[in-house]
Amino acid sequence: MDGELNLTYITLYGYVEMGNYRYLIFINMFIVYVLSVSFNIIILYLIWIHQNLHEPMYIFIAALLLNSVVTSTTVYPKLLIDILSEKQVITFSACVLQCFIYYSVSASDFLLLAAMAYDRYVSICKPLQYTTIMTKNMVSIILGVAWVLPACQIAVSMIMSANKKLCNFTLKAIFCNNSYYNLFCVATLAQSIVDMVTLFSVAVLPILFILFTYTRILIISYRSGRNVRKKAAQTCSPHLIILISFSSLCLYDVLIIRLDAESYLHFIMTLQAFLYYPLFNPVVYGLKVKEIYKHLKKLICPAKMI
Repeated sequence: MDGELNLTYITLYGYVEMGNYRYLIFINMFIVYVLSVSFNIIILYLIWIHQNLHEPMYIFIAALLLNSVVTSTTVYPKLLIDILSEKQVITFSACVLQCFIYYSVSASDFLLLAAMAYDRYVSICKPLQYTTIMTKNMVSIILGVAWVLPACQIAVSMIMSANKKLCNFTLKAIFCNNSYYNLFCVATLAQSIVDMVTLFSVAVLPILFILFTYTRILIISYRSGRNVRKKAAQTCSPHLIILISFSSLCLYDVLIIRLDAESYLHFIMTLQAFLYYPLFNPVVYGLKVKEIYKHLKKLICPAKMI
């Protein structure tokens, strides 16, 4: 690398399978990008302007939607440019930065989903204590931890990667993700330990916590009346849908480096994931969360609400 990371270019090999479908893929990806950002911003706007949506659950949803906008903006513009380019390259420093933002925000999503699970647990299982537990200060602390902790942990891994020697300058991917570990000459033990600790703290632990809290909600709801079960189903189902879809996407991303898949299969799976997942959050929360849906319907069809 000669100490100049900005002069080290990485070729993104994942685009070779597009062939004659290049322009069709570009149109689809562009539409998904515009719709994703637009839908997320609309839901964010509704949460911001309506006082009854200034509750912890909706604030956490807003944070998750803001993360979706950041992720889309980090990946899609470069992706769209590369689709139409004859040669797809990126500097190593830009690749590291893209990885940092993408994985920091993804890890933040897990912590926000855990915060939502805890919020629902307190709301359903300890309703009388909800206002004293989920205070503005508590919400601010949770948001700070959800954004700062992953960024700090991912930064350590990225700094260690930036100082490693490259032996491969071709990345079998359509953007800089977990596959970039294949660029390095050797995999160091220290890097592996840091990555495992980070994965455990910002992904595995939150998932275990979410499963524990929803299990408790399920048990208490089953023992309670019909109204409690209905409330639990209405408020928890959107979060569970997002958790399952997001966890599946992250599992695939983690397994990329472990599996020696054909480039065509890799391209198709990655493309499918990024065609559909960015629209999941705003669509699910916009349609499945009652209060948000009510304001969204009023915004789209104001005449019918009079």
